[in-house]
Amino acid sequence: MKELWRTASRLSQHSQETEQTSSGLERTVSQNDPLASANQAAGLGWLAGHLNHLTPEQEAKLTAFKERCREKGYYTSGEDGEEPSHDDATLLRFLRARRFDVDAAFQQFKDTEKWRKTNAIEALFENIDVDSYDEARRMYPQWSGRRDRRGIPVFVYVVKHLNSKNMDEYTSKVSSSAPAETHRSSSVPPRLLRLFALYESLLHFVLPLCSALPRPNPETPIVSTTNIVDISGVGLRQFWNLKGHMQDASVLATAHYPETLDRIFIIGAPVFFPTVWGWIKRWFDPVTTSKIFILSPSEVKPTLTSFMDPSSIPKQYGGNLDWEWGDMPNLDGPARGLAGGLEIPPKGRGGKPDFVRGPLLFDGDKVRVLGTVDGKPRRLEIPVVTKEQQQEVDLKSESEVEAAAASAVTAALPMVTSSTLSKSLPYQNGGEKLVEANGAPLTSVAVTSITPADISE
Repeated sequence: MKELWRTASRLSQHSQETEQTSSGLERTVSQNDPLASANQAAGLGWLAGHLNHLTPEQEAKLTAFKERCREKGYYTSGEDGEEPSHDDATLLRFLRARRFDVDAAFQQFKDTEKWRKTNAIEALFENIDVDSYDEARRMYPQWSGRRDRRGIPVFVYVVKHLNSKNMDEYTSKVSSSAPAETHRSSSVPPRLLRLFALYESLLHFVLPLCSALPRPNPETPIVSTTNIVDISGVGLRQFWNLKGHMQDASVLATAHYPETLDRIFIIGAPVFFPTVWGWIKRWFDPVTTSKIFILSPSEVKPTLTSFMDPSSIPKQYGGNLDWEWGDMPNLDGPARGLAGGLEIPPKGRGGKPDFVRGPLLFDGDKVRVLGTVDGKPRRLEIPVVTKEQQQEVDLKSESEVEAAAASAVTAALPMVTSSTLSKSLPYQNGGEKLVEANGAPLTSVAVTSITPADISE
């Protein structure tokens, strides 16, 4: 954690030193104009510095950054049909975070690559206990399953649920054991390991899934999030008690997941919030604080509606979406058409659909289901709809999309073959191997008996 703090502090200091506005014109959160921000988002201004929207100078900086990273052994370009170690959208996040200063961007990128290797981040994400992952998910911003008008995923954070009772229970659980067998000897606090896995889920599932969906600018990958932070009903004491919890996430994002935040809309701010803001603004650099907007009660609905369709706004904030804090993602029509195999039909009439729990990785034509259950690796591949099939879905009516989504789970299952499972499901049952390593048929379980409900538990 100390290393995270040092990295974040250095990056924040660099941003402040390169801030071009004078102290008299320094932007504060109260000066951020939601309407101006909405107008900017409605055009192409928000794409500045993003892939396929670079100036010639920025293109040159990207080329120089790649070469620097390659020379130092932190990047390999794709050759002979192989994918590069990092895509351009990822590299550009680091460049934008450092205002296209190649030296500063390289320093942060190098620090991040070393941090990922030291903490075995990929192994953590693939092997984290599903229950541990889901417990952590309930303590941080959650994806509603919806997107704003630009295609950026909408996350919601209802802070009042993080009361002393819930926080004490969570702290007790995370302190008792490591979240993954691969990290039992890790010196990193278990609570941070869980948080690392949540950020990896953003990078490897939510953002690539949203990038694969129809949106106004498909030439540019989705790399950030829109956030609704509801602080209504939260007292000063609760804010103080949550200081460290929220600080963990902001420091981690600043240090190793730069430019993954597009906007934060704060709702229900109490009269003492200026005091709280005095703490919070120290956790972010000036660029990030310029993305935070405090909305008055009269501004909530019009502002959110300017950014997202009412169908993507939870009912409690003036929209039509039946989604509450703690719910699993409620996918919109296009997302359901693409990855409906991840949804689990409601158990009864009027119930909400469930969703495959735990770490997921979007991998082109499939979603890889990861994590461990009772110490056993959970490895499954759920097919997603191809681009051609998606085009057919786009031409259908809303009712047809809903009907197609209802059968998506059933349609996906026959595509999960014993051969696929043999490569990805090394389950053990009392020492008996269920799937032969050479791809032979399953001997102890029928493929057709496996449903998303089985892998969600």
